[in-house]
Amino acid sequence: MAGASQAAEAADDDSSVIQELIVTGSRAKPRTVLESPVPVDAFTAEDIESISVTDTQDLLKTLIPSYTLSRQPISDGATFIRPASLRGLPSDKTLLLVNSKRRHRSALVVTGGSGVQAQDAAQIPAAAIKSVEVLRDGAGAQYGSDAIAGVINFILKDASDGGSLSVQAGQYYEKDGESIIVTGNKGLALGDDGFFNISFEYSTEQPTARVQTFCNRNIPNQSAGFCIPLFPTETTAPGSAFTAAYAQTVNYAGLYQRIPQKWGQPEGEAIRVFANSAYKLGEGELYVFGNYGRSRQKQDFNYRNPVDVGASTNNLDDYVRMANGQLFRANQIFPLGFTPEYFGTVTDYSVVGGYKGELGGFTYDLSARYGYDELSYDLKETVNFSLGEKSPTEFHQGDLRSDELALNADFTYELSGFTPEPIAVAFGAEYRKEGYELVEGDVPSYIAGPYATQDPYDFCTNEATVSQRTLRPTAPQNAGIVCNSTTQVIDGRTFNNPVYTVLGVGSNGAPGLSPLYAGRATRNSKAAYLDLSTDLTDRLFVQGALRAEDFSDFGSTLDYKVAGRFEINDIFAVRGSFGSGFRAPTVGQNSTTIVSTVVNNGQPVAQGLFPATNPVAQFLGAQKLKPETSQNYSIGVTAQPMAGLTLSVDAYFIQIDDMFYAVTPITVTPAIQAALLAANVPGANTIGQVNFFQNAFDAEVQGVDVVATYAHNWEGGQNTTFSAAMNWNMPVVKSVKVITDPTGVRRSFFDGEYVYDFKHAEPRWRGTVTAVHKAGPLTGLARLSVFGPYKNMFSATNTVVQKWNPEFFLDLEGSWDVTENTKLSLGVRNVFDNYPDRDKIGESATNGRIYRSDMIVDWQGGYYYAKIGLTF
Repeated sequence: MAGASQAAEAADDDSSVIQELIVTGSRAKPRTVLESPVPVDAFTAEDIESISVTDTQDLLKTLIPSYTLSRQPISDGATFIRPASLRGLPSDKTLLLVNSKRRHRSALVVTGGSGVQAQDAAQIPAAAIKSVEVLRDGAGAQYGSDAIAGVINFILKDASDGGSLSVQAGQYYEKDGESIIVTGNKGLALGDDGFFNISFEYSTEQPTARVQTFCNRNIPNQSAGFCIPLFPTETTAPGSAFTAAYAQTVNYAGLYQRIPQKWGQPEGEAIRVFANSAYKLGEGELYVFGNYGRSRQKQDFNYRNPVDVGASTNNLDDYVRMANGQLFRANQIFPLGFTPEYFGTVTDYSVVGGYKGELGGFTYDLSARYGYDELSYDLKETVNFSLGEKSPTEFHQGDLRSDELALNADFTYELSGFTPEPIAVAFGAEYRKEGYELVEGDVPSYIAGPYATQDPYDFCTNEATVSQRTLRPTAPQNAGIVCNSTTQVIDGRTFNNPVYTVLGVGSNGAPGLSPLYAGRATRNSKAAYLDLSTDLTDRLFVQGALRAEDFSDFGSTLDYKVAGRFEINDIFAVRGSFGSGFRAPTVGQNSTTIVSTVVNNGQPVAQGLFPATNPVAQFLGAQKLKPETSQNYSIGVTAQPMAGLTLSVDAYFIQIDDMFYAVTPITVTPAIQAALLAANVPGANTIGQVNFFQNAFDAEVQGVDVVATYAHNWEGGQNTTFSAAMNWNMPVVKSVKVITDPTGVRRSFFDGEYVYDFKHAEPRWRGTVTAVHKAGPLTGLARLSVFGPYKNMFSATNTVVQKWNPEFFLDLEGSWDVTENTKLSLGVRNVFDNYPDRDKIGESATNGRIYRSDMIVDWQGGYYYAKIGLTF
């Protein structure tokens, strides 16, 4: 939608037409928001500054109803680089531009769901943004891969003088999550013909914890598990001979003094800098812009309880025999259990340079760019169980690195004589090289220690039948070693025999990247495009585009787009478009291998994700990945019924074939374990589930966007602006791919729960209404965000469903211009401290969790803040 400040400008000059030109959506000639043949939202710096968040992702979520984002507190790298969604589609189907140049990807490949490796909008500080243009339409024929749902173009500030500085501090109603944001911007002149504009943002956030007393008991549809408040007085535990004598070996009282696991926003700190510059040189202009960002965040992984309750796989409670024959178990390192602390450090930088001008009627723009993003993982407060007593408690898991080099040549020309008005012609070419690298972690993070195999110190003879084995003469003779049984009674409780116990490999929670999977992969692509547009009459505008693109690993594609706008009269106009698009699987998606710990029915399970070309995935029937292809259709109406009021309604339909997704996790069978062993997968005998990425299904998305803005001037110089936006969106799975693996097993890569949740798990509709009133030095802002109903299924075999009702969040902010250069603001987000319903079916309510933590509806509660801003 057009920003509220734009609507105010329209009212100020008594014009109903928004005059600001937008460059997104037409490669040939800028147009205004209402004159665009496709829906485009335009937001100004004032719109952006009115939102008190530390992350540009949250800013977009607030401004654009069809743009959604979830918190994901325990989701490996997705906690640090949060995947978003536009029009119900994963974030890698929305293309990000900065100053109309493609932004490089992040290094994160999300290990579940859509497996996105997308661009990271959080790296662009709000202080650097002059405006944001959001194209809500497929644009593959204009911008290439990824532009299926739309395009978001960040225009950087370009002032050659002046500057600003602001400091904001706040916290949640629950007295946690304290945050500080410091931002600044400064414009400098480069001689008489240039500028250098630099912006920075520093932010720090403390964690939040939305938890209840830790007890994995009496949870619907979950097996009984560890319960902190019960164990100090219990004499028995489910599934084990838990005795009072054994209970005395662990001090449970300390568990009452802490929250074993936080559910909420992570602890984090970030510094981000963006610079933009240009200088007139000869007949053209030389420009350079780029960024540097570094952030570090910490999240909790799932709590590992200190005792076995019948189904635990965390190995804390398992005894092994050390080289001297004595007993050891990880409880000696973590007697109260442990919660792995996962750290993600993101380093991101880019530089774009070019020269543009006009020559002989042609405008030209020749540019080169390079972008780099790295995600480095560290773990603390955990162990590599297979190393036993020699295990460290801190690990470097490894690094993910993504980089991109591109060369672009873009031209425009006005061609006269064929139509009543000149044809605006845009054409150009692009070369792009993308790289992705997995860097191995430190050795203790991935190594298979001695306890990854039975009887590592050869205490017992090796008869095929355990009952026939005896103690070797070279083994310690007085250590109580038992060889002829798979179990042994210790302190009155029956355990697996410590001699034969096999413990998990790698740093628990997220094993490190081993040399087997480390390495670098690259690909290159070449593209050429042609974009034509003209006014056939004074009321009819038409546009057409073609783009040919060739990838070294996926082959070629040709995409098209046709769009038009017809002005019925001075008030109403209709517009529409249809075209094709595609998204080529990224280099990272083609090469990522990772083993992580997931929770299945309340218990931790090691899950391996493998590339489609890996022998394990091939054994399960995986096929080589291919690009997703799409067809996009939209039709809409715009209206200007009175001065200061604009309205647009746009319906869309997107059809995507061969949609990319991580398949439903497959439980490891003896045959699959043999495949893991044959592929030399570290810790193969301790992996419980495997999955891989596939072109898993065909999907359709249909929806409607409604946007309205209104500005009114009052007597006495006061004015009020209103903006309202609503999105109704419904994605569906049309067909699921089914294949037969080499063993003859037919596999559907997307089970019933996935199909149901793809359609229902996000609110069917969402809307925002914003009102801003200015009276002299005072400004008041009110923003109402509304989320529609949504549902979630427990599992494909247990189809119980929870439904959430609509939720309303009200934000208020008041500002006072203390002086011409000083502004003080006080505000509250979620004034009434609303929360969504708690988990009622047990799908999420384990380890103290209260809410479905991956939902897009906020579950952190109310937040208040104060902000002071200076301009100079």
